[in-house]
Amino acid sequence: MKMHFCIPVSQQRPDALGGRYVLYSVYLDGYLFCRVRYSQLHRWNEQLRRIFGNSLPPFPPKYYLAMTASMADERREQLEQYLQKVTMDPNMLRSDVFMDFLKLVQLDTFSITIKTAALDIFLPDGRNIQIEILTSDTAERVLEVVSHKIGLCQELLGYFGLFLIRFRKEGKLSVMKKLADFELPYVSLRSAGMENCKVGLRKWYMDPSLDSMLMDCTAAVDLIHMQALQDIEQEWAKPTQAQRQKLEALQKEDNQTKFLELSQEVRHYGYLQLDPCTCDYPEPGCGAVLSVGNDEISCCITLPDNQTQEIIFQMSRVKCWKVTFLGTLLDVDGPQRTLNQNLELRFQYSEDSRWQWFVIYTKQAFLLSSCLKKMISEKTVKLAAENPEMKDSSRFPPRKSKIEIAKADCVFGTIKEEDL
Repeated sequence: MKMHFCIPVSQQRPDALGGRYVLYSVYLDGYLFCRVRYSQLHRWNEQLRRIFGNSLPPFPPKYYLAMTASMADERREQLEQYLQKVTMDPNMLRSDVFMDFLKLVQLDTFSITIKTAALDIFLPDGRNIQIEILTSDTAERVLEVVSHKIGLCQELLGYFGLFLIRFRKEGKLSVMKKLADFELPYVSLRSAGMENCKVGLRKWYMDPSLDSMLMDCTAAVDLIHMQALQDIEQEWAKPTQAQRQKLEALQKEDNQTKFLELSQEVRHYGYLQLDPCTCDYPEPGCGAVLSVGNDEISCCITLPDNQTQEIIFQMSRVKCWKVTFLGTLLDVDGPQRTLNQNLELRFQYSEDSRWQWFVIYTKQAFLLSSCLKKMISEKTVKLAAENPEMKDSSRFPPRKSKIEIAKADCVFGTIKEEDL
C-alpha cells in the first residue's frame, strides 16, 4: 500500500547563479519529512532506474522552458504520486540507493550533521532506555539497537515499532505517528516542533490475538504486559470492576501470562485510542473518541444533548477512505512543520445495504489511516494462512480482501488509499 507522502506546497528560491529553482516541501504522515529540489529527485530516480529498471513508476519529465503555474502544479502532483508509488516496492525500500538518499535529504533539511548521539527510548512502563546511535541511524536500525539492549528476539521485531509520543497534562499521552523504517528518529524528534515529545517503543499490530506469537520471548512478554498496564491506566482498555480485581490479583502474583490471557477479554484491549475529535454523525459537530483495533473502529460519540452513543464500524464493511488536508501552507520556512491542525478522514461504509460516507475531523488522521491499513494487512495474512493456495504468489494472483481500497489521485494534500 502507498505511504502517506504528500507535497502540499512548493516555493521558488534564487540560486547562486541568479536564476531560480523550486523547493518542494515533502510531508510524511502529516509531518515535514524533507525539502528537496526537482534535480535531486531526478538524479535519485536515475540511480534507482539503473538498478530496478522499468519497475519504477514514471518520473515527471524535465521542462527546458519556463513553467507556467499550471505546469508547476502538475509537476508537484506528479512528484507526490511518484513518492507514493516508489515506496510500495519492499525491495526498493531496502536498497542502499533508496536509503542513502532519504537519509541525506532528512539531515540536510534540518541542518543536522552525522555524529554519535544519545537517544532516549520511552517504554510503556514509564522508563527511558538511553542508547548510543548515529544521527543518521534509521528507525529500523534504532529498533535493532533497542531490542538488543532489552533482549527482544530479533525475529519478533516486526511486531513492534517506534512512535512519536507526546505527553500531556495529568500523565495523559498521545501517539502522534509511527516512524517509518527509513525515518531518522533523532531527526524526526527534533523536527517535529512539539513540546514533551519522545520516541516510544510500542507493539505494532491491531489484532490482539497476535499476542500468542510472542509468548516464548520473555522481553516481548514484558513489553506487551507493560503496554497492557499502561492502556488500562490511560483508560484506553476498559475492564469491568470484576476484571479489574482479577487483573490486580494477577499483577500482585507477577503472573504476566495469566494477566495477558485475561486482558484478551477486556473491552478495547490492544486498541489504539485517539485524542478527542469531532465527526459528522449522527449530525455535524458531534464530539467523538475513537478506539481502533481488532478489525473495527469504535466511536464513542457525544450528542448535542450530552448523551453518549457508541457506534462500531466493522472493517469488513469499509469500502475506502481518504485523508484530506483542509488548510493552506503559506510559509514553508515558518514554524508549521505539521499538517495536523486541519485534517479529516472520511470513509465509505455499508449500512443498511447502502454506501454512506462518514467524516472524522482529527489531527491524527494519518495515524488512523495507518491503523486501518495495518488491520487490512493483518487480515490479508490471516486469509492467506487459511487458504494455502494464496501462499504461492508465483502461481496464483493475490486474492483481494473484502475491503476494496479506492484508487485515486493525491490532489493538494488529499491522500487516498491504493488498490490492494
